[in-house]
Amino acid sequence: MKTRSRIDAALAAASLIALTGCGANAGATNAPGTDFPKKGKTIDLVVAFSSGGAVDTAARLIQPILEKELGTNVEVNNKPGAGGQIGYTQLTSAAPDGYTIGATGSPSVVVSPLDPSRGAKYTRDSFQPLGRQVIDPTVIAVQPDSPYQTLKDLLDAAKANPKSMTASTTGLQTGEHFAMAQIQESTGSEFAPVHFSEGASQATTAFLGKHVDILVANVSDVVDLTKQGKARVLGVMTSERAPALPDVPTFKESGYDLEAGTTRGYSAPAGLPDEVAKKLEAAIQKAIEDPAVVQKMQDLGLQTSYLSGEDYKQYWAGQEEDFKKVLPMVQKTD
Repeated sequence: MKTRSRIDAALAAASLIALTGCGANAGATNAPGTDFPKKGKTIDLVVAFSSGGAVDTAARLIQPILEKELGTNVEVNNKPGAGGQIGYTQLTSAAPDGYTIGATGSPSVVVSPLDPSRGAKYTRDSFQPLGRQVIDPTVIAVQPDSPYQTLKDLLDAAKANPKSMTASTTGLQTGEHFAMAQIQESTGSEFAPVHFSEGASQATTAFLGKHVDILVANVSDVVDLTKQGKARVLGVMTSERAPALPDVPTFKESGYDLEAGTTRGYSAPAGLPDEVAKKLEAAIQKAIEDPAVVQKMQDLGLQTSYLSGEDYKQYWAGQEEDFKKVLPMVQKTD
């Protein structure tokens, strides 16, 4: 009897261990995000501006590496309009399952929910930052045959005759719009902003067609234009000269202590499962820091400045506080 009892006890213990093991494995298998991404299920990368601009170009550069790292298709989906607001609305309205991510650029993504008149359906907390890619300084450019040879010449003219010259932006309260407001506040030089809400390619086309007098853009937008002799850049709004435009003086060199630019990175709808977030962040970092991507970005005039998802989140929060202070400036200049 004692032997039989020991056998029964051993069998019961073995059954319990087996059941416990199955339960643990089942729990691990069913944990949110462990099977992400599912084979054959496409990840949508929303770009809130039209194709051909710097945001779109950067996204398409990292796309094939994301596909390799994640093992599934990644499709760039352009949703331009309203200075990025249409694309950001689509991004934040998507399920937080990792199958929709998006390119996010500030000031537009930071400022649009701060102004009640914009009617944005999202806030900063609607986004889960995944990684920062670049900071792209603002530039002021004129037509090749413009009579203004220096930045001072241009700003003096804009001060003497306010709003006599039109200048492009990529939408209301975007980086270019803020840059113009900063120039006006600091120097008294006032341009008449013309908002091209679909992005840099639309603004550049208008400038090339001489529908606007001044191209306010980013370094990456004007590198090819200067090489082709289609634009003359008078100043870069950064503390040091841009490597892609070594002959162009900074605003500070010209006597104006002003800096401005656009920050770009990638985000998802808030609320991603931890495992999904980890996989996306790792893939995005790998893509951003890939040597071939870094070189191609440099060729476009874009200096890679990677931040992790958490660091990008903190940077974003700091930007929000800064832009709150200057928001009235762009509201007044519109």
